Amino acid sequence: MDRPCARTAYLILMPPEASHMAFLFPGQGSQKLGMGYDLAHREPRAMDIFHLADEILGYSLSALCWDGPEATLNETEHTQPALLTHSVAVLEVLRQRMPHPTAAFVAGHSLGQFSASVMAEALEFPAALRLVRARGLAMKEAGRLSPGGMAAVLGLSIEQVEAACRQASSQEKGEVWVANDNCPGQVVISGDEAALEAAGPLLEKAGARRVIRLAVSIPAHSPRMQAAQSQFHQTLQQTPIRDPAIPVIGNVSAAPLKDAAALRRDLEAQLTSRVRWRESIEYMVSHGVDTFFEVGSGTVLAGLIRRIASHAQAISLDAPGTLGALAD
Repeated sequence: MDRPCARTAYLILMPPEASHMAFLFPGQGSQKLGMGYDLAHREPRAMDIFHLADEILGYSLSALCWDGPEATLNETEHTQPALLTHSVAVLEVLRQRMPHPTAAFVAGHSLGQFSASVMAEALEFPAALRLVRARGLAMKEAGRLSPGGMAAVLGLSIEQVEAACRQASSQEKGEVWVANDNCPGQVVISGDEAALEAAGPLLEKAGARRVIRLAVSIPAHSPRMQAAQSQFHQTLQQTPIRDPAIPVIGNVSAAPLKDAAALRRDLEAQLTSRVRWRESIEYMVSHGVDTFFEVGSGTVLAGLIRRIASHAQAISLDAPGTLGALAD
C-alpha cells in the first residue's frame, strides 16, 4: 500500500510563489496495486472521490486499485480511470490543506492531461472520468484493429531515434514512430510489430544503451490510433469543457492551452500524436517555473524532471506522508 517513504524528507516547508510552481499529473505506467489505499483510509475526501468513481463507472474501481487483480488493473480501460481517480483524490486532499492551490501552469503526461484539466477547472471530475473510460475502450479497440507495440529507447537523442524509425519503416514491414519524447536519453517508439523489430538493431547500432519492449500490445501515440481518435471524437465533442483557470500545457503543442477549444483539440489529437514532454517541461522552466509537484501515483514524472531540468525541485505527492509534510 502507499506509505510515507524517505523522499518526504526533501519536501519544502513553504510553497514558493505561484508563478514559480507547476503541477504535473502522471499517465499510464505509473499505476500500482494499492494506489490510493492509505490516503483514502485516512482522508474522507479522498475516499469520497473513490466511491464517486465506483458509482459513475458501475463497478468497484476502488477494490480493483487496492486489491487487484493486478493484470486487470493494467488493462488500459481500467488503468486510465484508476490513475485519474487517484490524482483527483490527492488533489482534493491538497485543496483541503491549501484551499486555493494555484500555479503558473498545469500539465499531464498523456492521460494525465485529463487530470490536469480537472485542476484547471476546465473539466469536472465525473465528466473527465467518463472521458478517460471511453478513451481507454477506444484505444483497446484500435489496438485490436491495428495491433502493434511500443519500446523505450535509452541513450540516444531524439534525432537519432527519428532517423532509425524512418529507416525501419517500409511498405513491407509497416511503420514505427516516436511516441514519447520523455527526457534527454529516454524516447519511446510505437508502431507495427515488424517495424519495431527492425528498429531494434538499428537503434543499437546507433549507440542505444538499451531498447526495452514495453508490455503493451497497443501502438499508442501513433497514426495507428486513428480509429481510437475517431471513436473518441464523439464523446469528447459532447463533453462540456470550460476555459482553463490555469494554463494547461498541451501534449501535442508543448505550449499553453488557454481556452476550451484549444484544450479540446489537444486532448483529441494526442491519441495519434507524439507526447512532447521534454519540450513541455522546458517551456515551463523557460517561463520561470523551478518547482514541480507530481500529483498522483508514483514518482515517474519527478524522475523525468531531474533529467530535463536538474536545477528544478521535483516533489511527488501521492500519500498521507508527503501531503502532510507539504501542509506543514
